[in-house]
Amino acid sequence: MGLPYFHINGGNRLRGTVRVSGAKNAALPIMAASILCEGEIILHDVPYVADVLSLSELLIKLGVDVERRPDHSLRLVVRDEMNSRAEYDIVRKMRASICVLGPLLAKRRRATVAMPGGCAIGDRPVDLHVRAMRQFGADVDLVSGDIVAKAKRLRGAEVFLGGPFGSTVLGTANAMMAATLAEGITVIEMAACEPEVVDLADFLNQCGASITGQGTPRIVVEGVPELKGCEYRIIPDRIEAGTFMVAATITNGELKLENCRLDHLMAFIDRLAAVGVKVERADAAVTVASVRHLEPIDVTTQPFPGFPTDLQAQLMTLLCLADGNSIITEKIFPDRFLHVAELNRMGARLRKEGPTVIIEGVKRLVGAPVMASDLRASAALVLAGLCARGATRVNRIYHIDRGYERIDEKLRAVGAEIERREGDET
Repeated sequence: MGLPYFHINGGNRLRGTVRVSGAKNAALPIMAASILCEGEIILHDVPYVADVLSLSELLIKLGVDVERRPDHSLRLVVRDEMNSRAEYDIVRKMRASICVLGPLLAKRRRATVAMPGGCAIGDRPVDLHVRAMRQFGADVDLVSGDIVAKAKRLRGAEVFLGGPFGSTVLGTANAMMAATLAEGITVIEMAACEPEVVDLADFLNQCGASITGQGTPRIVVEGVPELKGCEYRIIPDRIEAGTFMVAATITNGELKLENCRLDHLMAFIDRLAAVGVKVERADAAVTVASVRHLEPIDVTTQPFPGFPTDLQAQLMTLLCLADGNSIITEKIFPDRFLHVAELNRMGARLRKEGPTVIIEGVKRLVGAPVMASDLRASAALVLAGLCARGATRVNRIYHIDRGYERIDEKLRAVGAEIERREGDET
């Protein structure tokens, strides 16, 4: 049996309605937070993606019952608190596994977490996570590739999370979760402001935590004795929504997006408007209409509320067809440009200069065999295939399955000619 890949025949205009799934990047830390809670947790709108399955597997090994229900909900209940070791065979699959560090340490007083894996998008150190746990009073060492942390009791602290590329989303999540059961008050400075961090804080508050300031660079957490389970709905996935906005535009089509939060996408929509794309709210949905002439623009990725790095590759694909030269500068992960060479294989004219890519617009892209290097690059190559002349084969689609729920089925439902096949890589 060969490896799965996407076969795409480009040129079809996408028209119809797409429902945006729950946010993978919000669901994962909220699932990890179940370790902190007594009683039953019901999470609604959890996407059925590989990363969620991997974290479910890890939580089960950590003594959490995880039940997936047909209505896209998860039921989580902690049954056994004996094991506090997150082993490499699961953690290596995705970086978000590091999110169990704070909950394990706060609730079980010990944690052994293998150094995480994830996408090949450059250096993403965990030193800020380790520093935060030490500031809570934990003893933390690196032993044979594992982060080993112990503490009789965590104490509230002033935690600074600034790094060379800005604040850390997962580091903020870990610190916030650990602080909920710490003794006293914790102040997290230069906290990440992303909607996924706000969603985690809102969930924890519903479980009985005392968190204020979420969505700002200064989060204050007053420790409480215990957290209880609750019922909670995950926010919509802003990255999936942005990806489908590009899909509508790049195919000269029109899509109606349900379960879409425009307030989570302001910087992205601002850049789409500069290109000439029409994004309008109609009733409870968002409509994205194509334009025949795409203007070139300059874009710089930044932490929220700036332009999201997770939409950089998708917008680059769209700008390949703009009438003129565009510039994208990556300030979050400066090495996140492995899709550049693959887009050039499809007729794009891209030139990388350090953390910047110069994009010379072309009339069309041409189908070709391409190789996905990470989650968002996979989406960019699928988008390129949708508008390219001829057939495109996207290999290594296990990357896209990590974060997009049934993307091929959703695209087919609105007119794309895309099939999931199996075979040897070409």
